[in-house]
Amino acid sequence: MLLSEQAYKKIDREIAKFPADQKQSAVMAALAIAQDETGWLPPEVMQEVADYLGMPAIAVQEVATFYNMYDTKPVGKHKISVCTNLPCLLSGGERAAHYLKHKLGIDYRETTADGQFTLIEGECMGACGDAPVMIVNNKRMCSFMSDDKIDALVEELKK
Repeated sequence: MLLSEQAYKKIDREIAKFPADQKQSAVMAALAIAQDETGWLPPEVMQEVADYLGMPAIAVQEVATFYNMYDTKPVGKHKISVCTNLPCLLSGGERAAHYLKHKLGIDYRETTADGQFTLIEGECMGACGDAPVMIVNNKRMCSFMSDDKIDALVEELKK
């Protein structure tokens, strides 16, 4: 087993939210739990989730590759997703992304040499009025990202 007993207990709590014959409905939560534990979703982890939920591995892979929050390739310790949808892009998102790329020395879908940061383009994060918006590790939203706020974020994450 690639996932811990604790991960399976969390997945079981998610499965319990659905009718007994619809375990597969917990696939998104199960993938998030697995990714939190393993750092990304290699094929063998997706297979394990599929087996546990009683669904075809391809169905799990389809979910994992469709949504931006799942990583099917290794990523840095801190994945920063920059909203590049039009409202954010026009409200400073492009400038913020350019600044962050320059600061980290990487482009989208790249990871810093020290393995600390991966930068990706993100879809709408539902906070267009707070542009530019970034999400760190799929969990922490950062709004109004000026150069100073980007500098502070990067320094905080390095610690």
